Amino acid sequence: MRLWRTADPAARSVRISPMTYVPATASLAGDARSAAYDIVLFGHVLSALVGYGALVVAGAYALALGRPGPASEPVRRYYRPGVNWAGRILVLVPVLGAILVAMSQGDWSYSDGWITIGLLLWAVSAAAAEMALWPTERRLQAALAADSPPDDLRRLCLRTAATAGGLFVVLVVATVVMVTKP
Repeated sequence: MRLWRTADPAARSVRISPMTYVPATASLAGDARSAAYDIVLFGHVLSALVGYGALVVAGAYALALGRPGPASEPVRRYYRPGVNWAGRILVLVPVLGAILVAMSQGDWSYSDGWITIGLLLWAVSAAAAEMALWPTERRLQAALAADSPPDDLRRLCLRTAATAGGLFVVLVVATVVMVTKP
C-alpha cells in the first residue's frame, strides 16, 4: 500500500530525523580516531606484511636453492652473507600494536582476547624465526659463500621452507584474528 494515497493524514506525514555526519573511522571503531592513529595502524600492518613476507620469501628461496643444479643469481644474491633486516622488521609489530592500544582511547586493552592471541602468535613466530629460521638461513649463507654446499644442504633448505610455511600460517591466523576481533 502506498502511503501518499491513504486517507489518513498521519500515515502520509513521515518524519525523517535530522542526519548527523559520522566519520568513517568513528563508525567502524565506535569512537573517533585521529590521523596519527591511522598512520600508526598503517605502520603496524605494513611492518607485519614486510616482516612476515620476508620470512616467507626466505622459505621460497630455500626451496629454489634446494633444487638440483647450480643456484640462480637471485637466489645467490638473496643468500649473500648478512642480516635479514626485512625479517627483523617483525620486531616493530608488537611495538606499534602497543602504541595502538595506548592511542585507542580505552577501546582496546590487553585483556581483550584478540590482542592476547595476537601477542602470543607474534611471540611464537618471533621465537621460531630466531631459533630455527634465521640460524638455518645463516648456514645456507655460509654454504653459498664458501662455494662448497654441505652434505645436508637439501635438509637445511627443507627445514627453512617448512619453518617459513609455518610462519605463513601464523600470519594468516593472526590476520584473521586482528580483522575479526573475536
